[in-house]
Order: sequence, then C-alpha cells, then structure tokens
Amino acid sequence: MKRLIAAAVCASVIFLPTIASAGEVYRREVNQEQRIYNGVRNGSITPVELRNLQRREAAVDATRRRYIHSGRGLTVRERRQLNRRENNISRTIYRYKHN
Repeated sequence: MKRLIAAAVCASVIFLPTIASAGEVYRREVNQEQRIYNGVRNGSITPVELRNLQRREAAVDATRRRYIHSGRGLTVRERRQLNRRENNISRTIYRYKHN
C-alpha cells in the first residue's frame, strides 16, 4: 500500500508541472488572439496581417499540441521554444497595431 501511495505521489510531482505549464502557454495564446481581434475590430490590423498572425498562431498551437501528446508533456526546452515563438508573435501584433 505504501508503494502505491509513493508511486502516486511521484507521478503527480512529475506530471502536474507539465500540465500547468501547458496551461500557461494556452492562456498566453488565447490572450494574444484576443489582442489580434481587438486590432481587427478597431481597424489597426489589416486582413492580410490578420491571416499572417492566424497562420503563425495556428503553427504554434499545432506544435504545442504535438509536444503535449508526445507522451512526456512539455519539457523545459520545448516550453522555452514555444515562449520564444509567442514573444515573436507578440512583438508582431504590437507592430501591426501601431504602424
């Protein structure tokens, strides 16, 4: 019984941080999509810019899903890579909204 409890505790310690980090990436992606659509509504983002941003967001989303379903969740390296790509998209959103 003690081994079963210890195994459950170890599994939760290993897997819960990766699930939480996936949630952080997802929340950020949703926030950026909201920024994009606010820019479209107020006219600061053109239809061409919208398509570009949607394509890039979809690519990040596909990569995130692929990493999560790879069986080991998000590693530190994968999380950094996704964060870097999201930072790049965020800067592009800012540029499009302020040009």
